[in-house]
Amino acid sequence: MKFTRLKLENWRNFLSVNVPLQKRVFLVGPNASGKSNLLDAFRFLRDIADPRGGFQVAVGRRGGVSQIRSLHARRYPNIVIDVELELDSEEVWGYRLEFSQDNQRVPKVSKEQVRQGERTLVNRPYPEDQQDPNLLTQTYLQQVNANRKFRDVAEAFAQIRYLHLVPQLVREPERSVGKVRDPYGGDFLEQLARTPKNTLTSRLRRIGEALKIAVPQLKDLELDRDPATGVPHLKGLYEHWRPKAGWQTEEQFSDGTLRLFGLLWVFLDGTAPLLLEEPELSLHAEVIRHIPQMMARLGRKIGRQILVSSHSAELLSDEGIAPEEVLLLEPTGEGTMVRLATDDAQIRALLEGGASMAEAVLPRTAPAGAEQLALFGD
Repeated sequence: MKFTRLKLENWRNFLSVNVPLQKRVFLVGPNASGKSNLLDAFRFLRDIADPRGGFQVAVGRRGGVSQIRSLHARRYPNIVIDVELELDSEEVWGYRLEFSQDNQRVPKVSKEQVRQGERTLVNRPYPEDQQDPNLLTQTYLQQVNANRKFRDVAEAFAQIRYLHLVPQLVREPERSVGKVRDPYGGDFLEQLARTPKNTLTSRLRRIGEALKIAVPQLKDLELDRDPATGVPHLKGLYEHWRPKAGWQTEEQFSDGTLRLFGLLWVFLDGTAPLLLEEPELSLHAEVIRHIPQMMARLGRKIGRQILVSSHSAELLSDEGIAPEEVLLLEPTGEGTMVRLATDDAQIRALLEGGASMAEAVLPRTAPAGAEQLALFGD
């Protein structure tokens, strides 16, 4: 699956968004401009379609409609998510959800639409929805009886992957007991342990070869369960002058090693759209420079779409990044505006003059007066 367009209304920081999406998407903007909230629109669709979730769960996880609705919303209070996407065929699908809440603050679907090419398969509310308003507490997307004609879309949404691995959670999984596919890494090693043995062995070998470049002392990777507790542990064999003294578990791995391992793992794990937040954290600059190229190769090999937020000059300096792949987020008095870098005449001129994407875009995201921070403590 590949998302080809995103439209938002009254969603979080955004009063209105309407942008095309490429196979790679780089979100660039100042702190608190809404990069995480824009990615969360895709996670919201995933949560609705997830068999363990649904519309009410998705809204509840975000604190309710009042927490989701943009503070800039005025005359038209509905929250809108509208996406266009391509599945295996060349035909474009569309899914639109508008929602609000009733007087008891119960989230209600105001409009739900599913489009396939020129045909409209679903266009709620229907008369039965008007007769029984409780039907509008659920979407057709989450109902197996109702989504038969577009189940491929529902299943694709459910496979969307988000990762923002926190190394400390990987080291201390008891903090996230009961969570499944925790995007922050609470059950990350359990995810690895549930992988079929042959697949796990192959991936560990491939990741190990890549990690040796960033961590030259690393010689081997294994995943074992503690025989006493049953807890899985990621083990790395490092060069050491004493035989058999070089094994370390994830508890001794550096933050950078764990984050890079997680990034390489998730690149290999699935083909659905992947959402990444600041993958450069804890990584060496020379490693960061190659992340866009890894993303491009995945796109060519398995067709996987990756949307990534970043502040990194190293990551955005890759010469292969096209201006139509970069979404620039700019806070204004009426919410955050989102536009393609290619639509900005100044950015185009800088790129045509030989500037890198980082040099053209990042100065636009720097907070005004940031140099005043150097005076702190005077």
